[in-house]
Amino acid sequence: MGSTGLVHVLYLVLALVSVSLVQAEDAYKFYTWTVILINGQFPGPRLDLVTNDNVILNLINKLDEPFLLTWNGIKQRKNSWQDGVLGTNCPIPPNSNYTYKFQTKDQIGTYTYFPSTKLHKASGGFGGLNVYHRSVIPIPYPNPDGDFTLLIGDWYKTSHKILSQSLDSGKSLAFPDGLLINGQAHSTFSANQGKTYMFRISNVGLSTSINFRIQGHKLKLVEVEGSHTIQNLYDSLDVHVGQSVAVLCYTMQILIPQYQDPCLLHLLKYDWSMQQARTYRWNLTANAARPNPQGSFHYGKITPTKIIKLANSAPLINGKLRYAVNMVSYVNPDTPLKLADYFNIPGVFSMNSLQSTPSNGPAYVATSVLPTSLHDFIEVVFQNNENTTHLGILMVMIFGLLVMVSASGQKPVEVYPNSWTTILVSLDNQGMWNLRSAIWERQYLGQQFYLRVWNAQHSLANEYDIPNNALLCGKAVGHHP
Repeated sequence: MGSTGLVHVLYLVLALVSVSLVQAEDAYKFYTWTVILINGQFPGPRLDLVTNDNVILNLINKLDEPFLLTWNGIKQRKNSWQDGVLGTNCPIPPNSNYTYKFQTKDQIGTYTYFPSTKLHKASGGFGGLNVYHRSVIPIPYPNPDGDFTLLIGDWYKTSHKILSQSLDSGKSLAFPDGLLINGQAHSTFSANQGKTYMFRISNVGLSTSINFRIQGHKLKLVEVEGSHTIQNLYDSLDVHVGQSVAVLCYTMQILIPQYQDPCLLHLLKYDWSMQQARTYRWNLTANAARPNPQGSFHYGKITPTKIIKLANSAPLINGKLRYAVNMVSYVNPDTPLKLADYFNIPGVFSMNSLQSTPSNGPAYVATSVLPTSLHDFIEVVFQNNENTTHLGILMVMIFGLLVMVSASGQKPVEVYPNSWTTILVSLDNQGMWNLRSAIWERQYLGQQFYLRVWNAQHSLANEYDIPNNALLCGKAVGHHP
C-alpha cells in the first residue's frame, strides 16, 4: 500500500461528557462518551477504577459506521454480554447509543480499551484502563510516588477505511508510518529525583512489537495483565501487541521514554525477546485482588479434561490472503453468536468446523465455535508454523477465562516464529469468548474463533441473563430480551 499524500486522518475521539459521580472505592461509576469524527482527544480518556467497581458507560456513536468498544483484559464475570465484540454484541448503529454495564470483579491491573469493529483501532478510539487495589488489600511493593500510563504503538497516516479496503482486496498492510507514545512521537515526564514512579505500559498498535526503555534507568517489573510478578530488573522490555505491563522506576534524572526501531526487533531479536519472556514469573506468594496468594490454586496437579492444539496459517482462499486457525478462517455473521445461542437461532455458527487438532486439508471460511463445558480444565497448545518477519510475533488474546500458566498468568500469549506455547485454562466463566490474534490484520482476515463455555442448567450463579437494553440485529431482530 503506497502513500496517499495529504490525507485527513480520522481520530475517534472519546469525549468525556460526564465525569465519575462517585469517589474511589464507591460501588458505581458513570460515564457518557461520544465517538465523533473530529481531531480531538487522542488517546481517549483513561478509566481509573478500583477492584469490584461497577461501570455504567453510555457510548454514543456519531460515526457513519457501526461501532463497538471492547474492554481488553476485563474478565466480564458471568457477563460475556458486555464483552464488546461482534460475537457477543450487535454493533452500535450510527447516531445511536448503547450503555455498557460491567464490573471489575476480583481484578487489579493494567489494561486498555479499544474499538473491536473493522479497523477503527487504526484511527484511535483507544485508552488506558487501570484497576487499582482496594485500600484493605496490600500490594507487594511500596506505594509509588506517582503513576503514569503510557500507550505505545505503531501508527498509520492512512485512514482506517483505506486500510480496510487494502485488506479486503487481499493485500497485506504496509509497514507503519511511525511509532507513537500517548499520541506523540516523543514524550518526557517530569519527576522528582530520588522518587519511585510506576509506569503502566500498553501496546495499543496493530502489528508492531516494541522494545521500551527509559534512558539511564532500570525497570522493575511488578505486574503483567493483573498478575503480580517476580520483581526482576530490566534495562528494557519488549512489549508486544495487546500486552500491558507495569514497572517501577527509581528516578535519577529527567525521564525520557524510548522505543527501538521495530525492524531490529522483528528481524534480529526473536531469541533475545523469547529469553526475556521466559523470565516473567508469577509471584505465587503475593495476593492479587483478593488476600489469598496467587499460587493457592495448584493447577499443576490437575489433569486436563481436554487438550486443544491450534496452528496458525496464512492461506489464499478464492485467490485472496486470509488467516486461519487449524485451516478455518473465521467470518463474522450478521447475528452475534451469543444472541443466536440464547435465542436458539439455527444456521448462524458451526460447532463442527473447527477441530481440536491441526488439519492438513484445504483452508476454508466458516463461523467457527469450539464447544467446551463450564468448569473444564484444558490444555491449549498454540503452534506458530510461520517464519514471520514483518508481522512479528503472533499474539493470541484470551479473555473472560482464568489462564493458569507457569509464567505470569497473562491473557495475551506470545507465540514466536516456528515455535509453540502451551497454557492451562480453567473454564470458570460461562459465556461466548473470543480467541483472536492480537495482530489486527490477522484478526480482521480470520485468525480468530469463539470458545463456547456452556452449562445446560440455567442459573444466575453461572451466567447473568441477557441485558434488557441489548441491541438486536440480524436474525435476532424480533426476539425479546
